[in-house]
This record gives sequence, structure tokens and C-alpha cells, in this order.
Amino acid sequence: MSAQTPEVRSTEQLREKWMKPEVITGSEILLRSLLLEGVECVFGYPGGAVLYIYDAMYGFEDFKHVLTRHEQGAIHAADGYARASGKVGVCIATSGPGATNLVTGIATAYMDSVPMVVITGNVATTLIGTDAFQEADITGITMPITKHSYLVRDVEDLPRVIHEAFHIANTGRKGPVLIDIPKDVSAAKALFNPGEHINLRGYNPRSVPNRLQLDKLCRAIEDAERPMILAGGGVIYSGAHEELYEFVKRTQIPITTTLLGLGAFPSGHDLWTGMPGMHGTYTSNQAIQNCDLLINIGARFDDRVTGKLDGFAPHAKIVHIDIDPAEIGKNVPTDIPIVGDVKTVLEMLNPDAPAATKADAWREQIGKWKAEYPYKYTDSDTVLKPQWVIEMLDETTNGEAIVTTDVGQHQMWSAQYYKFNQPRSWITSGGLGTMGFGFPSAIGAQMAHPERLVISINGDGGMQMCSQELAICAINNIPVKIVVINNQVLGMVRQWQELIYENRYSHIDLSGSPDFVKLAEAYGVKGLRATTKEEARAAWAEALETPGPVLIDFVVEKGENVYPMVTQGSTIDQMLMGDA
Repeated sequence: MSAQTPEVRSTEQLREKWMKPEVITGSEILLRSLLLEGVECVFGYPGGAVLYIYDAMYGFEDFKHVLTRHEQGAIHAADGYARASGKVGVCIATSGPGATNLVTGIATAYMDSVPMVVITGNVATTLIGTDAFQEADITGITMPITKHSYLVRDVEDLPRVIHEAFHIANTGRKGPVLIDIPKDVSAAKALFNPGEHINLRGYNPRSVPNRLQLDKLCRAIEDAERPMILAGGGVIYSGAHEELYEFVKRTQIPITTTLLGLGAFPSGHDLWTGMPGMHGTYTSNQAIQNCDLLINIGARFDDRVTGKLDGFAPHAKIVHIDIDPAEIGKNVPTDIPIVGDVKTVLEMLNPDAPAATKADAWREQIGKWKAEYPYKYTDSDTVLKPQWVIEMLDETTNGEAIVTTDVGQHQMWSAQYYKFNQPRSWITSGGLGTMGFGFPSAIGAQMAHPERLVISINGDGGMQMCSQELAICAINNIPVKIVVINNQVLGMVRQWQELIYENRYSHIDLSGSPDFVKLAEAYGVKGLRATTKEEARAAWAEALETPGPVLIDFVVEKGENVYPMVTQGSTIDQMLMGDA
């Protein structure tokens, strides 16, 4: 106990220093307020409208900032940090183009309910609305893709605004909050009074469910002969993975987890059926289509999960548990709506949750489907198959790494063939499908968990959208293992053009891409290449033994497709299974 005392005192002394009531600038108020909110790292890029803020950072040893090479890299890194840590991610950019470069990342976080505080600079309040140099109405531009936004016109409002922003971002359905700070506000001085009290009229997220609705669910479980659980990212965001495991253990109901829900339930469990939807397992899709009770826990019935809506789960009574009442009944009619925080709901539900005693034959059928229809592909000893590469990554890491992906075929193969047993180990852009997300989000995840192995899996297309962030890994020795699944083509677009557009391949050729090994080396990162299984095993072993960042270029089969696949306009049991 005595050995820990100096560290505790040091933290307390720092907080006392940060909270000291002094007359300081808005920029200093911002930095102190962020530290008081527990912010460990900020990602950003300076410019004219935030120079007072960056000047306040000079010599401020308590404040940690990572300079990215593009604002989009900054916001994706903050996003990855938030998803991996469960804390609020923070990024800073200047006005005008700096702020607008954040828009894609804000939309990415908004679609996937990621808590973030996005800080932008703006021109002085006297110039707002005059089309001044590097002026953009960023609060107006981002209104549809933020949970809330602030334009701060008075420096005395800053402590309250920052405190409220963190509260809004990380409560209820989580999401990004934007704070726009004009240059004269960041320069103005005021007595620093830290934000302490929250009083937001009209904002009172409901976390505790209606007890009567829980009783209805329990009766529905008792009556069901073919029950099924659909669990989504809300389980992970609420920290409810242990409660979900207990619920499945008590009820013995088979479970499928969505793309963003991977890791919410251990993949090795007998009752787990894999991922549902467009590229989900045969078992999950058949189970949803044939169940008589579907319990949605923290998922939003995304179109990639449901397929053709009027043919989705046609025999099922629908239960929907969600913190956001706007999601319930939005896409799929709901029989038993339960509004509340997933963790709170399951904590209240578990003591009374009955076993699904009428479902023995159903569980047996689920087991048969799993045995007969696993994910399959045709392996090769002459060319490197991307599915094999992902399996190798899984086997050599025992599924224990944090995996981030970009968007495309490699994303789906990673979701299919890497087996996750822990929450917050899978980081991907689900709702928006943002290319360029994978690599910088891995940097953020590694900053959140320096002790863990972080693997960034990218296509050769998405890797080029934020490849400049290799500089951050080299300069700061951030040991991300960067995997490029290189098929020299926009793979998922090619697949759709092959299967749906009658082989009319239009503008998908990436054969002019750079030599990724040389690109990595140009930034000071070790680069390796593999074209065969033997080379792949050796390169990956070398990457794991290397203490710093490594990029591995896996040159894979160009014409490989992701199967199963449900085409648009089909129900999810109408699956293209592929040659295998």
C-alpha cells in the first residue's frame, strides 16, 4: 500500500494544480478542462485559428498531444482510442479545411455510436458570417452527424461546455459532440472555475427499463420453441458482455453477434452461431429466418443484417432492447420494446431469466447447421488466399489481439475468420463503411493499450487513403503490425461488378499502387512481403518478433470473393454460397 501512495498523491497534486482558480486564457482553460475529464491523449493538427491553443500546449508537460499527418488521421485515431478503451476520444483541428477534413470521421463515429469530443477552431467572433479566411460553419455542416454541438462565444462558458460535452458524448446512446471555439475566445482571459454540475433540460437518457416489459420477455422465453438472440455493438458500449454471457448461460438460447457486436460473446461457445446478414454464416441467417422469438440486444436492425425487410424473421415475435427509443420499431416492427441501458437491463433480467426448456430440438438443429455449413473457401498451394492469411493471424495470436480493419473484402474475411473472445478487440467502421479508417484507428487503439498486440488489416485501396500516418508510428515507435491484403484491385467493388453487374469491371484496377514495402521503409517502418504460405509464415513471425511497427504486404489471389453473400433485394436465407 505504501508503494502506491506517492503515485496517488502525485495524481491528486496534479488535479489540484489543474483546478486552481486562476485568471487564465481560454486555451489554458481548455487544456486544464480536458485533463480534469481524464483525457490521456489528444490527436490533432494545428492551424491559424487554434494557434493560441497550441501555444498553450508549449511546455505543458501534463498534456499529451499526437501530431498526425492529416486531420482525418487524427479523428480516426481518436475513434480507435475510444472504441478500444471505452473512454471519450478527443481530437483538435483548425477552422475551415481543417474542420471540414474531420467530417467523414465525425460521421463514422456518429453511425457507430462512438463517444468523442471534437474540438475545432474558428475565426474570431467579429468575423463569423463574413466569409473570412478559412471560415466554415462547421456546427451547421455537422449538425446531422453530431449528437450535439457548441459554438462558444464567451470564454467564461468554456469550462461548462467542455464538461457538458463529455457528459453528452458518453451517456445514453453515445456519440460525437463538437465544440467550435473562435480564435478570440481561445485568447480571452477569465477566472477558471471547473465545470462540475450538469443541468441539461430535456436531456435525461433512460437507463432503467420498465419492469413489466422484462416480465413479458421472460414469459416469451418460456413459451418459445425456437428462440434466438441477436446481439450488437450496444452490448460492448455498455460494458455488458459478462451480463450477456450470464443471460445466455441461464436461458440456453443460441446467439448471433453483428459486425460491431463481435467480441461481445466468446466465439468458441457452442451456442454462438457467428455473424448474421449479408456475409454472415448460413447458421445465423437460417436461425433468424426460422426462429419464433428474436431477442435483439443492443443492435439497430441495420439493412446489412436484415436484408429484404418484409421477409426478415417472418415467424418471430420481436423483442428489442436499446438505449435509444428512436431505434425501436424504426426498421422492424417490435412486439416487446425495452428501452434502457443494455447492462442495466440484463442485470435486472438475469435473476429471473428462465431457461428455454422447449428449445431442445432447436438447439440440436442449430448444431447440425453449424457442423454442415461452416465458412469455406478453396485453398491453394500455389497462390496466397486471403482467408488463409486471416486464419494464420488468428492461430498465431490465439485470437487475443486487437484487430482493426479498413472497409472491403478484407474486412469481411477478418470478421469471418478471426475469432474474438473479448470485447473491444474488434474495431471497424460498420455503419458508414469508411475507407482510410483502419490504419489510423489502430494507432489510437495502440495508444489506449500499449501493452497489447494491435493488428491493422487493410486492403491495398484503403491503405493508401491514410498511409501518411506511417510517420506517426515511426516517430513515436507505435508497434502496430500493419497487414496489407494486396489483390491489386478494389476487391468488394470488383465482386459486385462480377456477380451483379455481369462482369462489367469499371475503374477498379489498383495495379499502379506503390510498392508498400518501399513506402513503409520511406517512413522508417520495417516492410516485408509475402506471396506464398511459407513466406507469409516467416514474414509474420518476423513482424511479431520486431518490437516496433511493421508493415507486411501479403500479395493474394486477385479474383477471390467473399462468401456467403446475400445480394440486395434478397432475404437473408437467399445466400450465394460460392464454389466451396
